[in-house]
Amino acid sequence: MPILETPALALILWAAIGYGLGSIPFGIVLARIMGLGNLRDIGSGNIGATNVLRTGNKLAAALTLVLDGAKGAVAVLLARQFAGPDAVQIAALAAFIGHCYPIWLGFRGGKGMATFLGVWLALAWPVGLACCATWLAAAAVSRMSSVGSLTAAAFSTAWAVLFGYGTALILGIALTLMMYWRHRENISRIKAGTESKIGQKSDM
Repeated sequence: MPILETPALALILWAAIGYGLGSIPFGIVLARIMGLGNLRDIGSGNIGATNVLRTGNKLAAALTLVLDGAKGAVAVLLARQFAGPDAVQIAALAAFIGHCYPIWLGFRGGKGMATFLGVWLALAWPVGLACCATWLAAAAVSRMSSVGSLTAAAFSTAWAVLFGYGTALILGIALTLMMYWRHRENISRIKAGTESKIGQKSDM
């Protein structure tokens, strides 16, 4: 964690900006605009790209993935442009929390993987690319989006240290723990052998 040098009120402001960006429910917005129905009534009821894909609309799923990632990246890039490293990490964490617990949806948001990747790609692009590759490899082998997400999260702090971004270690641990908490139901289904496979109609 970088040294906290930014005034407390400014850090609170960046936390609010990050949370506000992260809480934009692009999956639900796109589903309504594109006439796909209410995501809460589809598949897992999750607002992320994986559940949007269950509508059968690949474009909507791809747009949700990109936009959910972008809101995490934008929070980081804005804070980096106008504030210090401490504000950057505060904004990053707040954006992830905003996606998972958006006030507009009664604090019932997504699992956070796209935003997680967006944060890392903007914060430390080598770590972000390594996390993307880890997700792809784990998801391809298991055919489960959740396994890809959990594996990428588990390796993220190792990638941060390996690529020389040790100052982001505490943030990485916090994001990883939250990812595992958000995927706790998936973990239970994985253990029970009932987790849905990619392409199966039955989260990110």
